[in-house]
Amino acid sequence: MLTRRELTSGLAKRPYPLRHAGISFRLYSGVDPAECARRAGQSIGVLFRHYAKFLDGVREQANRLIEQSMEERDRVSRGRAPAR
Repeated sequence: MLTRRELTSGLAKRPYPLRHAGISFRLYSGVDPAECARRAGQSIGVLFRHYAKFLDGVREQANRLIEQSMEERDRVSRGRAPAR
């Protein structure tokens, strides 16, 4: 239920663009797509179909995280302290 202020702000007239922005923001921020779909109340298939362009950016971020983890694992396996 929206408050009186929220109802008069004009935002209540635009629920789908705001919903789209929220889902897109979560995906771009690196939130797991399955979790984004759950929070949006939709299937992951629908999420992939409608938000594929945002998932490309997430893929690049995921690749960076994987690369960082692999480098960290290599440092640890060589007996070096983690980089901070």
